[in-house]
Amino acid sequence: MRRNLPFASALTALLAAAFPAQAQQVTLTASSWLAPTHLLSRAQADWCTEVSKVTQDRVKCNILPKPVTPPPGTFDAVRDGLADLSYSVQGYTPGRFVITKMAEMPFLGESAVATSVAYQRIHEKHLAKLDEHKGLKVIAVFTHGPGVIFNNKRAINTLADLDGIKFRVGGGVVNDVGKALGVNMTLKPAPQSYELLSSGVVDGVWFPDESIVSFKLDKLIKFRTAVPGGLYNTSFAFVMNPATWAKIGKADQAAIDKLSGEYAARHFGKYWDEEDDKSLAVQKTLGVQITQADAKFVAEFKAKTAAIETAWVQEAESKGLKGAAAILQEFRAEIAKVK
Repeated sequence: MRRNLPFASALTALLAAAFPAQAQQVTLTASSWLAPTHLLSRAQADWCTEVSKVTQDRVKCNILPKPVTPPPGTFDAVRDGLADLSYSVQGYTPGRFVITKMAEMPFLGESAVATSVAYQRIHEKHLAKLDEHKGLKVIAVFTHGPGVIFNNKRAINTLADLDGIKFRVGGGVVNDVGKALGVNMTLKPAPQSYELLSSGVVDGVWFPDESIVSFKLDKLIKFRTAVPGGLYNTSFAFVMNPATWAKIGKADQAAIDKLSGEYAARHFGKYWDEEDDKSLAVQKTLGVQITQADAKFVAEFKAKTAAIETAWVQEAESKGLKGAAAILQEFRAEIAKVK
């Protein structure tokens, strides 16, 4: 019997080489703080479907019926393993993220695809090394479409028309914009907008077009004023728990990487552009009065908010982003290149 042991060992090794162990199955617990019908929930779910396909179902998502935390706690919840996968807004935790404010400046552009793809490129090239998302695997960064002024009091044709109107805003640079303009603002997560507006706590919101329909505000809004390139923007990150990522086989990680970065940024941006267009059509059907800010409005707006970029450059430099002003200009130039 002992004489056969070397043969048995060799046979075992041969079989192991011919039939390698099946790659580990991993289920990603995915959380969304928005309704399943919202574009971000759908975009996340569709990304999960693509992941399942490219990994031949070795990596799947379990979409939770309820979020594991309110929006401001999302990044910490993923970091701590309460969920494996989610997205959130950096501006919901004031003071925590500085570098990402770059993607929230006024006048960035008219397309979420363009700003998102450009943002991802600049993030990979300049921002990621500063590790503001410490403890998280960043799948992609992205933005929504251009921010717009909505309210139910009056048409906003001049900055003076903003006086006496209470607005809900979401944090980050939009908060700085509001302060620079002297606007009465309430800083709250997006899902609270309907309650705030319907109860009269606020008279208006600063949002991308999409949000007017997705948060059911279309019957509460009477006036819309758009600024060329956007009043502001909002930075998002789509993130995964690093320990969960480490459980995924190398080949499947490589496949998922192809669905990450610029691919994922474009994926989310495309959903947003489509929903912005649909919402604007609904607004027109409902008779929302639409105003395009004129040259005088834009000039006055730029003059009052110019210090925001200067302040960001100084703050970003202090956090280690050398050449922040040039990087911001590079970002704007990259937006113009995206098709």
